Parts: sequence; structure tokens; C-alpha cells
Amino acid sequence: MKILTKEVKIGLTAIAAAVLVFIGINFLKGINLFQASNTYYVKFKDINGLAVSNPVYANGYPVGIVRDIQYDYGSTENVIVTIELDDEMRVPRGTTAELESELMGGVKMNLRLGANPTQFIAQGDTLVGSPRLGAMSQVEAALPQVMEMLPKIDSILTNINRITADPALAKTLQNAEQLTAELNEASARLNTMMQRDIPGTLKRLDRTLANAEKLTGNLAAVDVEQTMAEVNNTLESLQTFSAQLNDMSSLLNQKMTSKDNTLGLFLNDRGVYDNLNSTMMSADSLLTDFKAHPKRYIHFSVFGKKDN
Repeated sequence: MKILTKEVKIGLTAIAAAVLVFIGINFLKGINLFQASNTYYVKFKDINGLAVSNPVYANGYPVGIVRDIQYDYGSTENVIVTIELDDEMRVPRGTTAELESELMGGVKMNLRLGANPTQFIAQGDTLVGSPRLGAMSQVEAALPQVMEMLPKIDSILTNINRITADPALAKTLQNAEQLTAELNEASARLNTMMQRDIPGTLKRLDRTLANAEKLTGNLAAVDVEQTMAEVNNTLESLQTFSAQLNDMSSLLNQKMTSKDNTLGLFLNDRGVYDNLNSTMMSADSLLTDFKAHPKRYIHFSVFGKKDN
């Protein structure tokens, strides 16, 4: 009697094929049926397109997958997501889960591990989940503002086109180009001056500083006390000379105002003044009469003296 009949072989083959198909499908989903795993639950208010078999990351490294998603009909605001993590993965207390939308349209779950590395939650516990604004979410949030700005951008572009078509702008650009050329020329001249004149100026400045230093040394070598003593003696001599001048001036003033000397009498006697004035008047009258009648005062003859 044969144990493995044709029908049994067909049945075993079908079972083996079904098992292989099941294992292959789960492998394509990222589920390893031969690897031990721990099951946890995450409660979300909105899963934002999360699907079964999506990866679960911790610190950017894949540590598990999404095993199942169920809606909690007892609490209409929550969705329960079942995740399976690697058997070596330990979840610290205070860990939360975040959903992040990717640019290509996928959604991934990130575990934000708690700060306490010594206390872990038990297998089967529930984590708190929340959405995270990824790049696509930020773009969607910014779309209303972008749509609102589009008319303003169109108006700005219209004004820019009008400005660029204005001949004044071309003239302004031409003037700016000319100004740039002049600045370049001035810069070249300045560089030439820096290379040609500045070194000579620095040499002259060095010589001036050397002379100043030499003068400072000479001044330091001067006997200041002796010089000040000589200056003081000179000032005393000047003061004595000034006093003598004052005495002479006083004496001269006294002689001029006194009548006990010739100069004082000459300057202060009214009679001398009157006689001098009368003499001057007589001399003036004599000179006038001389001019009018010169023959009275001068006698001469060409033929000699006439006999009387």
C-alpha cells in the first residue's frame, strides 16, 4: 500500500506553494517571518496616508515595520497602528512616534526615543503618535499664501517689464558703465601713485624721523639749568635797562617842563615863542619885498661903476 498517493502529493505541493507565496509576499512587504520581533501599538488622530508594511525608523535607522492599522470605533478620534520592532530593540519610557510625509508621496514613522535609557516600556504597550510637518506638508501649508501672492508677483513682473523697457534705464546703465570705467582708471592711477610716490614719501618721512630723533637727542644733551640761569640773567639785565630808560624819560620830561634850563625856557617861555614868531614874520616880509624889488638890494652894471 502506497502512503503518498497522487492526491496527497498534489495536496502537499499546493500547501508548500501557498506557504512559499505567503512568505514571498511578506518578504516583499519587508516582513521577515523567521526573525523574532516585539509588537507595540501607536495611537494617532490622523495617520496621513500611512500604510501597512511602511518602515519604522529610530534615529534614521529602520527598526521595524507597520504590521496593522485599525480604526478605534470606541474613540472616533483615534487610529490604532500595530508596529513590529526588532527583538533587540528596546523602547525607553517617554518615547513618542511621528509621521513624516516624504517628497515622493510616502509616509514613514519615526520613533522619538525617550531620554531615560534605563527604563523601557513592556511589549504590547501603546505609544502616543503625532503628525510632523515634512517637506510636502510645509509646501501644502504654503500654497494658500503662494496663491495669494501670485497676483502681486504678476503686477511686480509687469512693472519690471515696463521699467526695463524705459530708455532712461538704458541711459542709467550706460552712465553706470562710464562711471565704472572712470573708477577703474582712477584706481589704476592710484595704484601707480602708490607704487611710485609713496615709497619716496616714506623715505623722506624716515629721514625726517631720524632728524627729529637726532634733535631730541641734542635737546636731551643741553644743560637746561644753566640755560635757564642765563635766560634769567638776561631778563634781569633787560629789567635794569628798562628801569634806566624810565628814569631817563622821567628826567627828560622834568627838564622839558621846568624853566630852570635852556630847553625848558625855550619850550615853556611865551616870550621866546612870540619873538621867534615875530622874527619869522619879519623874514617872510623881507623875502616878499626882495621878490618884489630886487634892485633895492642888488646893484650891478655891465660897463662898470657909474661916476656920480
